[in-house]
Amino acid sequence: MSELKSLIKRELAQSVDPRVAAFATSIAAQYGAASRVVLFYGSCLRSTELDGQMLDFYLIVSSYEAAYGKSWLVGANKRLPPNVFPAEHDGLVAKVAVLSEQDFHRLNRITASAVSVWARFAQPSRLVWQADEAAQEQAVEAIAGAPVTLFDMTFPMMGIDTEYSISDLWKRGFELTYGAELRAERKDRSASVVDADPERYARFGPAVVAAIAARDKDRGKELKIIASRDAVEKRWRQLRRNGKMLTLARLAKASATYAGGIDYLAWKINRHAGTDYVIRPWQRKWPILGALVMLPRLIRGGAIK
Repeated sequence: MSELKSLIKRELAQSVDPRVAAFATSIAAQYGAASRVVLFYGSCLRSTELDGQMLDFYLIVSSYEAAYGKSWLVGANKRLPPNVFPAEHDGLVAKVAVLSEQDFHRLNRITASAVSVWARFAQPSRLVWQADEAAQEQAVEAIAGAPVTLFDMTFPMMGIDTEYSISDLWKRGFELTYGAELRAERKDRSASVVDADPERYARFGPAVVAAIAARDKDRGKELKIIASRDAVEKRWRQLRRNGKMLTLARLAKASATYAGGIDYLAWKINRHAGTDYVIRPWQRKWPILGALVMLPRLIRGGAIK
């Protein structure tokens, strides 16, 4: 096993609050034999604050058909992954994103049409429930693609006449990914992610570079981490367009899968951007129209970018 995969496996195995583990078990139980792993990530993992917060989980399933049966949710999850659902357990609340093992692997690679999965799993996460050891190994393999993709997409965007550290590389990478989505976070959020655990990123950085070198050696090539800057800039422009359109499309889909989704959107924007946007009753009745009215105003005001 590579050093990168070893680091990921050890990180995934780190302990969490018992309430998080219990929550994960309840999520997996809802999907029965389709459940493969449950991953915990995001701001609640970094801060360890749970009460009054919205926890973030990814549920990885064997297939959408196994998870949903013949439901229309199969098609929704295939065409616009992931499906996102609200969940509650023992006084805690969360949103749960559902991906198949195949999509989880694919969306952590550089060919993904948006950054949303690999940007998140280049950051710390915890494996809080697993069906078996094979499911764990598949999760490690999938996640190992995330930091490699981040570095592949960031190296060409660094200044060639400037010395920079591994920490600078991570920060620039997350800055680019935050810019490729409609995000409510403050401008320095990408740096604060790294600053929250600088030792972690210092450990992972050399292992990511080694993984890139090993990959290229396996392909019979010399290490090549500096691609054409023009090509990568073009790719980032495409990812920014895709990411922002996908955010709107997923919001529309969430109106059918996520009760109270527009209230959650407003809560998150207010929490991260320091705004006080209030959802009106008509916006809850017609959440897609309500969101379309809300988003341009927030973009103009700088609350989301």
